[in-house]
Amino acid sequence: MKKITIEVSEELHRAWPQFRGAAVFAEVRNSDYSEGLWKRIEEFTVLYREKYTTDSIKEMPAIQATRQAYKACGKDPSRYRPSSEALCRRILRGIPLYQIDTLVDLINLASIYSGHSIGGFDLDKVEGERLVLGIGRPGEPYEGIGRGVLNIEGMPVYRDEKGGIGTPTSDNERTKITHDTTHLLAIMNGYSGEEGLEESVAYMVGLLEEFAEARNVEIVYFR
Repeated sequence: MKKITIEVSEELHRAWPQFRGAAVFAEVRNSDYSEGLWKRIEEFTVLYREKYTTDSIKEMPAIQATRQAYKACGKDPSRYRPSSEALCRRILRGIPLYQIDTLVDLINLASIYSGHSIGGFDLDKVEGERLVLGIGRPGEPYEGIGRGVLNIEGMPVYRDEKGGIGTPTSDNERTKITHDTTHLLAIMNGYSGEEGLEESVAYMVGLLEEFAEARNVEIVYFR
């Protein structure tokens, strides 16, 4: 499994110094559908709808902090919602989650559980040996998964040596997870800081081990 380093740029540090990240590297086996995972998702959805409303989730520390970080970087979080908030809003409006494949589905569950946006990448498609978290530039090319060309100006973005691969709103088509993905990189973005981050990562790793046969798991925290 290839090794890459992950860094936070000075511009992102200045805009949002409390950021903490966690990268999970793992050998995995993806599948089109996991009955056990979807039973877990459906049970979680029932409990989540009993606990939260579309208004109350705005006050969740992880979601609130991500929205504030967007503003600090220069993006309107109401026009370009972070994925975690969009997923939470979807199930609270009574709309089922998209069923994509097992890896994407369990990352979505971990995102709702934690409130953190999580980037999911096929590690073998990442170019070079380093990712840097910066801020999107005017006119920077970026193709969001299922969204076409996405305006990432003023948005936090991970870049490999070819360009942007992940934002809290949408990951890039170039490095997306497919049924053939065997080496996963999942990045949990803690814009609210380190509180609860380790527990949320442990929850995601548990899902990976249970439903995607994750092996040789390595967790790297960065700031």
